Amino acid sequence: MLAFKAPALSLPAPALFLAACLAFYVLRSGFLRPYLKFIWHCFIRPIGAVDQKARLEKFYEGQADVYDTTRDRLLRGRKTMLSLSAAHLKSIRAAQPGKRLVWIDVGGGTGYNIELMNKHMPILESFDAVYLIDLCEPLLEIARKRFQQRGWTNVHVLCQDAGEFSLPEWTKGSDPKGSVGFVTLSYSLSMIPSFYTVLDRVEHVLCPKDGLLSVVDFYTAGKQPSLHEKAIGGASKECGWVSRWFWQIWFDFDHVSLSPARRSYLEYKFGTIKSYNGRNQFILPFIVRIPYYIWLGRPRSCDVSRACHAFEVEGGNMVGNCSPAPSKAIKEADDSIPSLQLGQPTSRNEGGVVIDITPPFSSFHYHLNRHWRLPYYEQPVHKEFRTFIYSFTWANPLEDMRHLQLSPQGFHVRPQRIHCVDMNPCQGHLLELKLAGIQSLDYDDFFALFGKGRHANFRRLLDSNLAPHLSSSAYQFWRINIKAFSSSFYLRGYSGWALRLTGFIFRLAGVSKDIQALCTADTLKEQEEIWKTKLRPVLLNPVVVALLKNPVFCWNALGVPLNQRQMLLDEGNIYEFVRDTLDPLVSSHLLKTGNYFYLLALLGHYTPESCPEYLTRAGFEALKANNGQVLDAFRLHTDSIVNVLRGLSDCSLTRALIMDHLDWFAPSSPDIDEEVAELHRVIAPGGFVFWRSAARKPWYNVNFEHRGFKVTALGVRQGEKGPALDRVNMYASFWRAVRM
Repeated sequence: MLAFKAPALSLPAPALFLAACLAFYVLRSGFLRPYLKFIWHCFIRPIGAVDQKARLEKFYEGQADVYDTTRDRLLRGRKTMLSLSAAHLKSIRAAQPGKRLVWIDVGGGTGYNIELMNKHMPILESFDAVYLIDLCEPLLEIARKRFQQRGWTNVHVLCQDAGEFSLPEWTKGSDPKGSVGFVTLSYSLSMIPSFYTVLDRVEHVLCPKDGLLSVVDFYTAGKQPSLHEKAIGGASKECGWVSRWFWQIWFDFDHVSLSPARRSYLEYKFGTIKSYNGRNQFILPFIVRIPYYIWLGRPRSCDVSRACHAFEVEGGNMVGNCSPAPSKAIKEADDSIPSLQLGQPTSRNEGGVVIDITPPFSSFHYHLNRHWRLPYYEQPVHKEFRTFIYSFTWANPLEDMRHLQLSPQGFHVRPQRIHCVDMNPCQGHLLELKLAGIQSLDYDDFFALFGKGRHANFRRLLDSNLAPHLSSSAYQFWRINIKAFSSSFYLRGYSGWALRLTGFIFRLAGVSKDIQALCTADTLKEQEEIWKTKLRPVLLNPVVVALLKNPVFCWNALGVPLNQRQMLLDEGNIYEFVRDTLDPLVSSHLLKTGNYFYLLALLGHYTPESCPEYLTRAGFEALKANNGQVLDAFRLHTDSIVNVLRGLSDCSLTRALIMDHLDWFAPSSPDIDEEVAELHRVIAPGGFVFWRSAARKPWYNVNFEHRGFKVTALGVRQGEKGPALDRVNMYASFWRAVRM
């Protein structure tokens, strides 16, 4: 019989001594004391009380002094909620300086939220009165001491039932309707049994014109049964069945309700401004993930003004204004619209969508500081796009402006409306971020984001500056992708993979220094020499060309679909296409000072000397002038071009740039005829349609000619010896169609 002896576990004497000292220090210092009290009162000690007030006081009386210490990591999202709220309050109130502002923090407990808000909006200077309402005296005692130490004479602590709260400033017998500007519920809504009464009360006292309600709390949610819930609930709202079952039961022991009813009534009663669904990775990341949400909203009766644009989504991309005074709301949006009578069913076309103003309204508000982005319901096609394809553009705007014949003044021209259309929601999120950045950031921060492609404080900028100007869906996207600007932003998205691969090939070939030399060359002769001797042999070698031939790589990295790929192959091969694209460029446009397209592709960022005009200081200031007035022209559609065209009035457009969009269609597709027919209907006589193509002679040109357009080639590539069409030279041809 064999016997095995387990090896003895021994530690060196110094290690044992240090461990003993550490244990003694922890016990002596009381480091664990707050957490032991938290565990005892939350998980072990029976509550036993039936009355809500008695239950709260018994639950918190032994842990009130350690409440803030033990909840800092558990109650996530409070800082974000307050930061967002402060940004929105500043934005809303900018148009009404000096107006009285009252804040009610319902279920505010120890006053921690009010102390946090002081970092964003000084309490004494920003608020005329702040009221903390809670039913638990042990917590309120902590709050009173906190505010006394701060010397905040405008902060008042009230021990009241949240469903029946009454402020001392409300005179007896008067109606407090609309007298409050700001209300918060921070991890309190889930603890209030009479939540219907509380939300009804909040809705009554909140100012209908510019009041703001902010909520952060735990929640659970199953599958979203309607498009409406998806639209206002945001990404990542759904919780798995195990998570729903476990957390509802777990929190129920402490009389905290995570059932969906509270959030559903909240989103029904108020209009959604911002919504974010997160997971608190408390203690054990990826294992303990408590669902929580941050929500900002306004009263349904919100009057539409410059700081509050409301839309109502009923189906597809049908949009209706749900202000109680639609004639005023629509008139403010477009002074050319005749007056509308309240209560009269009316419909019209605006921005590619049908606006149906027919009370009563049953859907949701979609409030924006600027109404650039039109609401959309998520369709199956939207799910195909996990992120944006392009973080930068390959179309030369100077060439476009030369042929658009708008004005030689460039940024000083102000089109009445600019419709931006993309089926990929993420491309809309990116354009929204740029518009919001122009509106709310200074030049240095803006250039850091979109020039350098990185910013150390993007999270702060997002919550404190950009959020009030973003749609809820765009905010959620960037909140989830908060690390987008931690390194080069332009190496992200599908196109980012192409740039990463290009950089890898150059490093593998040992020409990284030559890349830098090419981008800093002072003359075209120097630039051409570096290209021909160092870089051309690398990019045009058989291995790289073979990769570019791959249809999967063409789509996922370059955004070139199969039909477009076939068009260029019908007129040549991949080697010839790349050669004819790159060879003429190096001898005609200097990367250092003018050709920012390829400078970005090689360096991963722009420079102040070589960047798009909107990234120059002069261009940025021109767009930002007069509170960004020129930006009002933008309307962002998350839809197909033909669907947007269907919603536009006859002869309502004078110019249309459809890029290389038609290259994506198969020659046998009937959709081409329908889209060209819609373009002919909405383009005014004498108006232009422009497009680029990977082919020298696109097959669909005849479709325009058959519909009564006069088609003219503005540029066709002549091969490797011919001049570059523009600073990109990526497309083989550029076309204009004039409606006769």
